[in-house]
Amino acid sequence: MRIGEIAALVGLTTRAIRHYHHVGLLPEPERRPNGYRAYTVRDAVLLARVRRLTELGLSLDEVRDVLADDAGRELADVLAELDADLARQQAELAERRRRLAVLLAAPPGEGEPVSPALAALLARAPDTASPSAAMDREHLTLLDASGTAGEEFYAALAPLAADPAVLALYERLDELADAPVDDPRIPALAAALVAAVPDEVFAAIPADGRPAVGEGFARALLAEYAPAQAEVVRRVMEAFTERGGK
Repeated sequence: MRIGEIAALVGLTTRAIRHYHHVGLLPEPERRPNGYRAYTVRDAVLLARVRRLTELGLSLDEVRDVLADDAGRELADVLAELDADLARQQAELAERRRRLAVLLAAPPGEGEPVSPALAALLARAPDTASPSAAMDREHLTLLDASGTAGEEFYAALAPLAADPAVLALYERLDELADAPVDDPRIPALAAALVAAVPDEVFAAIPADGRPAVGEGFARALLAEYAPAQAEVVRRVMEAFTERGGK
């Protein structure tokens, strides 16, 4: 193959390929009697790998290290790995399209880019106008996006999502929106919230996920609540930290 042919095959520019030759990333191929470079299938595989690695954000020095590890491998092995990588990317793309289809099918304002496990959990929760329940939903969505929580954690929360008693606790928290920080209802409500969470929830939290997801997140979370509500949530978080660490 000539340089223009291999560039079109792997989706690179001839300028990029010449640059890879210049920096030593791609060895210069043998030249034909007419002076043109003669590229092989292995060269095409190598360039395809370079393109994929750079698209993942690796620098050319990092790509060079990866390619060095592949030196001496059979072409069939490299092709098989490339095929497996493409299959993985295809599966990830199919999953992203499936989630996008769910969002497109949802009524305006109701679709959220959450994992299937969290979507199933939220579907169990009864409809409510509780601001506190809405905030918890937002916090779960944030944890979901950060990857802090997983399927086991959501499964452990499932009984709580469908429990009417939990909704009553949210409503009690709503009632503290205009209360002072020393409101006598605070200790009892905090204790009730802690008692409502089963041990299975703590067993499902990864060890590196305690407490919460960091002090910065905790401060930001408390700042979203009114003073009396924040005091309840603070006590609950402290109790969760002690309970989760045992």
